Amino acid sequence: MKDLTITLEDRPGRLADLGEATGKADLNIEGMCATSGGGTAELHVLVEDAVAAREALGSAGIDVDAESDVLVIDVENRPGTMGEVARRVADAGVNIRLAYAAFGGVKLVLGVDDLDRARSAL
Repeated sequence: MKDLTITLEDRPGRLADLGEATGKADLNIEGMCATSGGGTAELHVLVEDAVAAREALGSAGIDVDAESDVLVIDVENRPGTMGEVARRVADAGVNIRLAYAAFGGVKLVLGVDDLDRARSAL
């Protein structure tokens, strides 16, 4: 899976523009997180096909700032699960740079500084 980092103007309709662009291209957003401040919003959007997503978003005037491989982990919906996963990754000497939940079940998305070592730890 790919995490796309996108910066949008923090104004009504911009998230709708993103959702409509991916929808028109028949691309599913698998997960997402967003924060805003200072007039902009930073989004992390989880997709399977980053090339198609870039094309769809570009046609809507939305640029992708960065793209990275991420781990998407099925986890249990119970207290402490995220801590257990994060501890295993940390014990492997891997730093987590990004974490958010994904759609469709209980899934944890991790952007890490060493994808192979983190995958092995899990």
